[in-house]
Amino acid sequence: MYKLVVSDMDGTLLNSENEVSEGNKRAFKDLLDNDIHVAIATGRIYTSARVYAKHLGIVTPVIACNGAIVRNLKNDEIIYESHIDKEDCLKVLEVAKKYDVYFHFYTANTFYTERLAHSSLKYSEWNKTLKEEDRIDIRIIDNAYKHIERSKENIYKIQMISDDQALLSNVRKELEALGTIEICKSWHNNIEIMNKGVSKGNALHQLAQSLGIKREEIISFGDNENDISMLTYAGLGVAMGNAEEFVKSSADYVTDTNDKDGVAKALRKFVL
Repeated sequence: MYKLVVSDMDGTLLNSENEVSEGNKRAFKDLLDNDIHVAIATGRIYTSARVYAKHLGIVTPVIACNGAIVRNLKNDEIIYESHIDKEDCLKVLEVAKKYDVYFHFYTANTFYTERLAHSSLKYSEWNKTLKEEDRIDIRIIDNAYKHIERSKENIYKIQMISDDQALLSNVRKELEALGTIEICKSWHNNIEIMNKGVSKGNALHQLAQSLGIKREEIISFGDNENDISMLTYAGLGVAMGNAEEFVKSSADYVTDTNDKDGVAKALRKFVL
C-alpha cells in the first residue's frame, strides 16, 4: 500500500504548456481524499513549487532545489537543508565567468541573476500573471561574485544554461574536478550545482522519515537525470514516456508522456 506519492514538476507533472492537466489534478485530489501524502520534488526554487502545490491542495512539505531544501508548506519552516559553502560558490562562479556561460542562483526565497535571460526571463514573465504573494523574488545584481563574498545568505543551487552542449560538457568536467559539489541536469541545456551529497533521493529519505513512511510505501515520478536518485529510492520509481532513455532504464515502470497524463495513468494503475 503506497502512502506517499512524490512527483517531479517540469517534464513530469507539468505538460508542455507548464500546466497541470485536469487528469493529473483529479488523480491528486483522489490521493488526498484517500489520505495518501502527496509531495513535489523539483529543481525549482521553493517559492515556485509552492504556487503549484497550493494549486493542487498539497499539504505535505515540498522538496526544492533538487533536494537541497525541504520546507513545510504550512509555515515555511525548513525541515532539512544543505547549502553550498561560500568558498565553493565562488569557485563555481569563477568557472562560469571563465566560459562566459549564463548562470543564476537561489537562496531559500530569492532568485539572483546578473541578467534576465533563459529561466530568469521566464520567471519574470510568469510573475506578471501571479498574485503579489505568489511572485518569485527575482533580483538582478551587478556582480554576483562580490554579492556572494559579502552576503550571509545560504545558497542552495546554482544553475548554468547554454545551448552549446560542448561548452556545458567542458564546464561540467571542470566543476566535477572540485570534488565538493553535486552536479546534475534537469534539462538538456543546463547543469545544476548543489552541495555534495544533495539529491532528490536523499531529500525524499528525509521527508519520508519525518512522515514515518517506509521507502517501499513510496511511489515517485520523474523524467531526467536529477530524478534518478528519487526513482531508485522509492518502492516504485516511474519514469515518464518522454524521459531520457537512461532515466527509463533506472525506473521500475515507464508510463505515458507528460502531455498524455502519464502521472495520472500510473496512479490509477498502481495506487488508485
